[in-house]
Amino acid sequence: MYDGTVVAPPAQAAPPGPPARRVRFGANYTPSRGWFHHWLDFDLDEVGADLDSIAALGLDHVRVFPLWPLFQPNRSLIRPRAVEQLVALADAAAERGLDVAVDGLQGHLSSFDFLPAWTGTWHRRSLFTDPDVVAGQEEYLRTLAAALADRPNFLGLTVGNEVNQFSDAPHPDPDRITREQAGRWLQRMLAACEQGAPGRFHLHAAYDAAWYRDGHPFTAAQAARLGAATAVHAWVFNGTAQRYGRTGTATEQHAAYLIELSKAFAADPHRPVWLQEVGAPAPLIPPEHAAAFTGATLAAVLDCADLWGVTWWCSHDVSRELADFPELEYGLGLLTNDRRTKPAGAAVARIAAQWRGREHRPPVRATALAVDVGGAEDAPRRSVCAPGGAFFEAWAALAAAGARPAVVLAERAEDPAHLSSRGITEVVRVHDVA
Repeated sequence: MYDGTVVAPPAQAAPPGPPARRVRFGANYTPSRGWFHHWLDFDLDEVGADLDSIAALGLDHVRVFPLWPLFQPNRSLIRPRAVEQLVALADAAAERGLDVAVDGLQGHLSSFDFLPAWTGTWHRRSLFTDPDVVAGQEEYLRTLAAALADRPNFLGLTVGNEVNQFSDAPHPDPDRITREQAGRWLQRMLAACEQGAPGRFHLHAAYDAAWYRDGHPFTAAQAARLGAATAVHAWVFNGTAQRYGRTGTATEQHAAYLIELSKAFAADPHRPVWLQEVGAPAPLIPPEHAAAFTGATLAAVLDCADLWGVTWWCSHDVSRELADFPELEYGLGLLTNDRRTKPAGAAVARIAAQWRGREHRPPVRATALAVDVGGAEDAPRRSVCAPGGAFFEAWAALAAAGARPAVVLAERAEDPAHLSSRGITEVVRVHDVA
């Protein structure tokens, strides 16, 4: 069990492998007043006070969520005032030393769907394949990106928040597509971001069905190869904490596991990985244990090479004045509704301070566990990677024994050039793990 100690990386000669990076620490910005509905009553003073409390933690960026139906209520109307408010938020963040990453197609947040009326009911059209809908999405992303392109603190756009959940079960009414259609849609959306703000940090984000669900049209290969970085959303309420407990190695290292799993699918051996969402969901992680879980999670991910940064979910608690959220959503903040720092917030602040200005280059993970998902492109057997799957349990067993396992695809496990590019000198198989 992790005891709360954060161990600084050992001094060492520069090893072969990934370049040194400076890890970013930030928060997914959830406004303390009105949640994301704050766009309806946008108050820059309230936003500024929220950003002050985030900056006081020593964080360096926020991830921001426009609500798509409010910004583009009609396919041919992208509200200028809403875009101006987004730019004003970015400028307020800059005044406080915070960079801003913006999500576009929101999409889905905290169990609620936010889709414009022109995509549903009487106007029901596929989010991914209808030509008019896709053209409207492209114009929206281009517009947001272009509005922020001249802001030095603008990092880039994420296409949307876990938009893949609209393509498959368990969504109650999915727009079903093929892997090829998902890939084409992602490429068009990323191209629109690039057209609006060339050269910025544009990427896409999926919830963990891309890594864990057989047959899901959004794939691990897409996640690890399209866009400027791989985004990982590592939530332990997906069966991990339920199965392995709050202090189990599989739980405390779940985010690190997903980072290492993502690297197996990447074409670039040193592609940056952004832990874009991670949090401490109650009651699986009780509030009195949130700080310990936070420290353990961060210690584990900081032992992973090529980590771009960590963006905790979320900045502020959801107000109890708002109804119908899943219970766990109300307490995920690093700060309370009245902007007081919670124990998890103090843990993130402490670790961010320890790493500020330091180079991040953990020792190479020389031993890799081979995963057979039936081929990288479709990964028809990717469920072996999910909690309870044979590969997941083998990786967790190695980690619990003190090993630092990397992950390599079975079809690359005997490729000397690939192994060498990642510093891997030993490959073990699932059946080798007791």
